[in-house]
Amino acid sequence: MRSSARVFRSKLKLIAREAAELPVVRLMTEPLYRRAFKRPYWDGNAYYGVFDSYAQAKAVVPESLPATYDLAAAGKMYAERIDSIRVSDYPMVYWLSRLLQAGQRRIFDLGGHIGISYYGFRRHLEYPDDLRWLVHDVPAVVTAGRQRASELDPEQRLSFTESRQAADGHDVLISSGALQYLDYTLSELLEELLDPPRHILVNLTPMHPHRGFFTLQNIGVAICPYRVMATGEFIASIEKLGYSVVDRWESQERGLRVPFSDDLAIDRYTGIYFRRADD
Repeated sequence: MRSSARVFRSKLKLIAREAAELPVVRLMTEPLYRRAFKRPYWDGNAYYGVFDSYAQAKAVVPESLPATYDLAAAGKMYAERIDSIRVSDYPMVYWLSRLLQAGQRRIFDLGGHIGISYYGFRRHLEYPDDLRWLVHDVPAVVTAGRQRASELDPEQRLSFTESRQAADGHDVLISSGALQYLDYTLSELLEELLDPPRHILVNLTPMHPHRGFFTLQNIGVAICPYRVMATGEFIASIEKLGYSVVDRWESQERGLRVPFSDDLAIDRYTGIYFRRADD
């Protein structure tokens, strides 16, 4: 299966390269790419189309794969990342260590899957006994996370919820590589809360310097709408709620290229630490 995936990935890249070279070739290769995109793609980095809204993108998801991440198979993804971190995680680890030292104890992990960050970061952070780390994700992933936590979290610091409003009253909201999959924005979530988190750490977020848009991402088990935010617009939406930017960083571990839309290519993903102005 993985060998087939490698072959498929190579074909997709070849099609995309050819399309970028000659407009005439693009007329032939775009339909080929569109058909190939509908197939299961195991790398998780195949993209297609540019849309103005989540709903518009979801409406054109092909019937060959589900249009949701809420699948049992999704709960099995990223298992190899447990107990490890990537280079792009180090800014998150640094700031979270400072916040834990300052007495912050309640962490809300938005789109935290089965607790990937919780397990990976604990190798580099000393978790206090009273730490409470709450992961929010879709029901199927939450179920998988609870099952895994029963084996890997004897201290019972990690818990899960299907409710995004559970972020209310937490000290810190973190989100790593998840904002792009949500059908709502981070600012919309914060506006729903009576007591929003004082600190926000977002990481591995695709941002374009000028334009926000949606595309479709084939993650192998599903094809999902994928949000790219305009950097200035995103920051302004959070600052409007009383937060200020403490730190920004970029990760070249990830990039995004939507075939046939080279002007929207992104060569790095973004991380930002926001702090509420009254702190």
